[in-house]
Amino acid sequence: MTYTARIHKSVSEIAAEDWDRLAGQGNPFVSHAFLKLLEDSGSVGGRSGWSPLPIVIEGEGGRPAAALPAYLKSHSQGEYVFDHSWADAWTRAGGSYYPKLQISAPFTPATGPRMLLGDRPDLAIPLLRAAEQLCDNNGLSSAHATFIEPAQLPLFEQAGWLPRSDIQFHWENRNYQNFADFLGALSSEKRKNVRKERARAQDGVEIRQLTGDAIRPEHWDAFWVFYQDTGARKWGRPYLTRTAFDLIGQRMADKVLLVLAFDGDEPVAGALNFIGSDALYGRYWGAVVEKPFLHFELCYYQAIDAAIALGLSRVEAGAQGGHKLARGYEPVRTWSAHYIADPNFRSAVADFLERERAGIAQDQIYLGERTPFRKG
Repeated sequence: MTYTARIHKSVSEIAAEDWDRLAGQGNPFVSHAFLKLLEDSGSVGGRSGWSPLPIVIEGEGGRPAAALPAYLKSHSQGEYVFDHSWADAWTRAGGSYYPKLQISAPFTPATGPRMLLGDRPDLAIPLLRAAEQLCDNNGLSSAHATFIEPAQLPLFEQAGWLPRSDIQFHWENRNYQNFADFLGALSSEKRKNVRKERARAQDGVEIRQLTGDAIRPEHWDAFWVFYQDTGARKWGRPYLTRTAFDLIGQRMADKVLLVLAFDGDEPVAGALNFIGSDALYGRYWGAVVEKPFLHFELCYYQAIDAAIALGLSRVEAGAQGGHKLARGYEPVRTWSAHYIADPNFRSAVADFLERERAGIAQDQIYLGERTPFRKG
């Protein structure tokens, strides 16, 4: 059978049933609904610096057999795997680092499949070769697949892509029946600290977990205010548009867990999570009040409560944040893979990554020894 690699200008050009057949149902961020709403809302495309460029391998009758959620990038914002030093080095050497090819769910540091293979794992290498050819034929410096689910990393390595690791903090559900079960696994001191934090955070506010039709337009209005405040402080400008939240509510409400804190009838803080088949993914949070430990309550403890109730195996609470360690979130390696077109630049990056991985491994050991769980 003859296969053809085709480059599209948007996910919208591909039928939802074809895309989701390849992506599966486990991860909300590679679903057709999520990627399309980013396009429809103007969060990607236009002047965002994220130009959709999905690559699809088509089989008999033009039916999609494998796909990459790919974007042409004119900067390195919204990726959470930092390559600014690579860009600077390549520019100083006289090259143009941008544009580059980014294979990811935009603005989303959550692990997931980056090659959407359906039942055709044999198409993994041809799919990556198509991405490489796109770079080579168009003078792109590099291609980057970020937050790859661990099971797919060997496929990238087989294709010769350079692996890179980092650390996130994830909570693991060890068959807990309730939050008290989880607390029982902590050391006495840490258990007391968590109880005190939750009591102070919950004092004077009502916390509600909302999903599906329970999330009303006024809730999105409130969360937009929270999101703008946090985004302005962290990134300079929010990545998602206001319309994106409306579309999330309209198209993906059953995959959303919105945790809001109310002072009377007024929402004063909130955390947005997405529900996968095996994980709860914490994404955004914000507040219009200063209240001790409210961030920890809404983002971490409420997420644990929800994951236990939903029977999920883990909570991925987003990028960075060593403060998560004391709240029962453990250090986990995350992975990306990189194609560097120029052989000399590739060699320099490979040397850097080898040294970096050794340091990350040591950091994981150090942090793992400092979890709040009872020893022995």
